[in-house]
Amino acid sequence: LVLLDRLSHASLIDGALLSGARFRRYAHADAQAAERALAERSRDVAVIATDGVFSMDGDIAPLAQLARAAEAHDAWLIVDDAHGLGVLGPSGRGSLERLGLSCGDAPVLVGTLGKAFGTFGAFVAGSCELIEFLLQKARPYIYTTALPQPVAAATRKALDIAQHEPWRRERLLALTERFRAAASHAKVPLAASGTPIQPVMLGDSHTALLAQQELFNAGFWVVAIRPPTVPPGAARLRVTLSAAHTEAQVDGLVEQLSRVCARVQVACE
Repeated sequence: LVLLDRLSHASLIDGALLSGARFRRYAHADAQAAERALAERSRDVAVIATDGVFSMDGDIAPLAQLARAAEAHDAWLIVDDAHGLGVLGPSGRGSLERLGLSCGDAPVLVGTLGKAFGTFGAFVAGSCELIEFLLQKARPYIYTTALPQPVAAATRKALDIAQHEPWRRERLLALTERFRAAASHAKVPLAASGTPIQPVMLGDSHTALLAQQELFNAGFWVVAIRPPTVPPGAARLRVTLSAAHTEAQVDGLVEQLSRVCARVQVACE
């Protein structure tokens, strides 16, 4: 049995389907619902699979509660931390570190190299037994091509930078807090996110597209996210902050967002 958060990334859904296992989805970030599903199952082997940071909402999964539920019901917790690794936690170890957890709380950690580390590819981290099993049995891995050596070398360098230059994370956190404070003051309708993914909730797809174009005309590239990527009526602008952004750019974006909200008649309350 595979249990997935309802807002899990499509890759987790594809993986669950590819496994051939039964799978169910529980309400977003509802650890109690996940635990109930574990308690109701038969003697099946079970895993809970979740994003660490949800890519379209920017919120962090309740990993501590999910880890306790998995332990209590003899299940595994799989965390796809594509948007947490390199960004969250004092040393950049991601959502688990941000929440005071360790790899022992999530026996399987999935990450991508194409976000904070700036290259491409992905990895699975786990026990030696798990990795050996995947090497022998994971068909998508077995029948694909390895990363080119220059990409692997660039990734190793990126990992080194992430470990030894924490000022980038500190700056990104400061920019995120600056953006949220200014946007809140300007009554921009933000979702509840404490990560660099900052959704501006607009609701209507047409409104989101108009806002995207208005911002583009003003010199800001902010993508409109519409159904089916997000639920109906939940279209949004997805602001993604970077340590390379400046305070002036953040302030300018908030100013333009405030104007755009007024022009497209969004209820910013």
